Amino acid sequence: MVEIRFGEPPHGEGVDDISSECQRQLHPIVNEIVRSAVAAGWNQKDVLLGLVEVAWDLYEKRQGDL
Repeated sequence: MVEIRFGEPPHGEGVDDISSECQRQLHPIVNEIVRSAVAAGWNQKDVLLGLVEVAWDLYEKRQGDL
């Protein structure tokens, strides 16, 4: 199982640093989800697109909270 360990956000130049750190931490998790789904017979492209849709839905719902 992949461990999720987010601490404080990076204190660098802003969005790029945060994006890089999120990618670094989330890549193994997403990769594990995709690998598991493909092993069960799912289409890799469909799984990745589904993850994008989930992330986008979360983003849109958060916009109302700002």
